[in-house]
Amino acid sequence: MPASYTISAQAYYKIFFHAAKHPHRAVNGILVGKQTSSGGEVEISDAIPLLHHWTSLSPMMEIGLDLAGQHASSSGMKLVGYYQACERLDETALAPVGEKVAGRVQAGFGDAIAFVIDGEKIGTGVAALIPYTFQPSSKAWRPYSKDPLPFAPGSRFKLASNDLPVQAISLVQDQHLHQAFGDFDDHLEDVSIDWLRNRACLPAGI
Repeated sequence: MPASYTISAQAYYKIFFHAAKHPHRAVNGILVGKQTSSGGEVEISDAIPLLHHWTSLSPMMEIGLDLAGQHASSSGMKLVGYYQACERLDETALAPVGEKVAGRVQAGFGDAIAFVIDGEKIGTGVAALIPYTFQPSSKAWRPYSKDPLPFAPGSRFKLASNDLPVQAISLVQDQHLHQAFGDFDDHLEDVSIDWLRNRACLPAGI
């Protein structure tokens, strides 16, 4: 039976903050979590942001991936997926570099998942994440489109709480928490930025 995926509040907020902080740039990051059993539910507990200006598998991307993997292992978890947002709001294709990074994650975790942020929906109060799964028959990553659709009742893809998208919008518009968020690019410019944990941007109780 195919694996199912649940995105925690912490992971969703960080994905949202990354896109909100750099709304006119491509951003990407890694998803961290664990699986309850072989082929079972994948709990995506955290997101580690990598870059906000990238075009290829650069040395900085490689270093960021290695550091993210080490951080996940030290927390008893593993890299389970990848996320990206594109420069254009109407672009929802998984970029070639995204396919390569997702493939790298899948090499260590067979049920790896990739999400592309839907820029036209991210501020509307819906999940706005398009899942991509690897299709062995075509050896390619394809958007998941089977019923029930992602994040609909009964779907393989769900949020830990259905109100996370609305809460994320409020945290950005009212509390501006995305301004406290930093990715690996930011860390390279200011080493005091804790890009692996990003605790400064999390609301109380997370």
